[in-house]
Amino acid sequence: MPKPLRVLLVDDHVLIRAGIRMCLEAMGTVEVVAEASDGRQALDIVRKERPDLVMMDITMPLLNGVDATTRLRQEHPGLRIIIFSSHSDEVHVLSALRAGAGGYLLKNAPVADLQTAVRLVAAGETFLSPEISRHLVSISLRGGTPHATQLEGLTSRQREILQLIAEGKSTKEIAFLLNVSVKTIETHRTQLMDRLDIHDIAGLVKFAMRTGLVTE
Repeated sequence: MPKPLRVLLVDDHVLIRAGIRMCLEAMGTVEVVAEASDGRQALDIVRKERPDLVMMDITMPLLNGVDATTRLRQEHPGLRIIIFSSHSDEVHVLSALRAGAGGYLLKNAPVADLQTAVRLVAAGETFLSPEISRHLVSISLRGGTPHATQLEGLTSRQREILQLIAEGKSTKEIAFLLNVSVKTIETHRTQLMDRLDIHDIAGLVKFAMRTGLVTE
């Protein structure tokens, strides 16, 4: 009998995780080995549990799904990751794929799509929700490619700090979370403001909300 596919679920909503768990375990070939409520917790769990596949939301506290995906793929190149999100715009989708996600599934997808995505991505293939595929093809046929946003122009560390600032964390709290000095965080904040041409914390918070890095 083949070994079950070991999966980590990452979403900050308990009910959503419970629903996905039921759908996955109904496949009979999947074992949900752990759950996490944010990207930072996911990093720690992957190091301990070594799952085969991670299903992850994008908009989460402390560390979003795209940046968590970047980190996980750097640390564990063989890890398969499916982004499971309500965001269907090309900026979020392409950011996730560039970060190393093997699949992008919308939260309103039918159960059959979820199970297909897991099977394909676990086998090393790519899966996109049909709605997303049609949207990206339409953009391509129009001769356009989505322009890189200001958010995409930031480094992973800058996006992480921006998210924490927008979530109301103080400079000292951010320095503690990232295990760096207060001066380092202040330097990053100054660079963020220069890069985005935003010169106050309120402006940074508004930018993070506008780009979907955090929600209100």
